[in-house]
Amino acid sequence: MTIEELIRRKTPPEPWSEGEKIPWNEPAFSERMLREHLSQEHDLASRRSSTIDAHVDWIHDRVLGGKPSGILDLGCGPGLYAGRLAARGHTCTGIDFSPASVRYAGEQAAREGLNCTYVKADVRKADFGSGFDLVMFLYGELNVFRPGDARLILEKARAALEPGGTLLLEPHRFDTIERIGRQAPFWQSAEAGLFSDAPHLWLRESFWDDQSRTATTRYFIVDAATGAVSRMADTMQAYTDQEYHDLLEDLGFAEIELLPHFETSAGHEYSDLMLVWARRPIGE
Repeated sequence: MTIEELIRRKTPPEPWSEGEKIPWNEPAFSERMLREHLSQEHDLASRRSSTIDAHVDWIHDRVLGGKPSGILDLGCGPGLYAGRLAARGHTCTGIDFSPASVRYAGEQAAREGLNCTYVKADVRKADFGSGFDLVMFLYGELNVFRPGDARLILEKARAALEPGGTLLLEPHRFDTIERIGRQAPFWQSAEAGLFSDAPHLWLRESFWDDQSRTATTRYFIVDAATGAVSRMADTMQAYTDQEYHDLLEDLGFAEIELLPHFETSAGHEYSDLMLVWARRPIGE
C-alpha cells in the first residue's frame, strides 16, 4: 500500500471486510505483542500482575469454591490467568493463536511444574475437549468475532463443560464499543512498538456502524525509511446486556448472571468491561 492509496481509501469500511483482527498469529507480530502482554506499564494487552492476582483470587474463591477444578481458558495469551490458577491446584488448558504467547506460557508451566496444557489454535476451529468445571473467555475477546462465530464458540464452550459447570465471560459493554467506533482519528510516531520494530508512524481511524452495531478500527503503519504503508483492521460487535442474556439462554445455559465487573477491591474495576457467568444445567 502507498501513501496515495491511503489518502484514497474507502470510508467507511464494511465491518470485518479489511481483517478479522490485528495479526496476533503472525510470528514477528506475536513476539511484539508478547512484550505488551508482559508489560507492567499499561493494561492494553494484558492487565498488570496485581489486577490479575485479584481476579484469580475471585475466580478461585467465588466461582470454584476453592475446589481443585478443570479449567479451559480461551484466548489465554501467555497464560497469566491459567498459570496462576494452576498454582492454586487447578488443572488448566489454554487455547490461543499467538505462537509467542503459547510458547511463553508452555515454558513457564514447565519451569514451575504447573498442571497446564497450552494449545496454539484458533478458538473458532479448535476442539475444546470436554469435562471442564470452568470455561473462561476474558478481557473482551468475545466481541472481536462475528456473531455467528461468537455463537459457535459459546456452543463449543457449553459442550466442553461438565453438567453444573460454569461459563465465565468478560465482554465489552455496548456503550464501550460504540465509543471506540466514534473516537477521533489519531496518529503517533514511534522508534519501535507493537506494529513495527523499526521507526514508523502509526495512524488510527475508527468507524461506528449503526445498522450492524459494530466498531471498525483501521491502523496504517508508515515505515519511516521507505514510506511504505501497511494496513491492519479489526471489528468489534456490540451487544446489549439483554442480548448477552438471551444468547446464553438460547444456547441452553441456566443461572445467568450479569455483573458490572470482577468483584474485587477498588483499583481492579474496569468500567469498559462487564462480567457474565452462567451454568450448564445439571442432569443433562
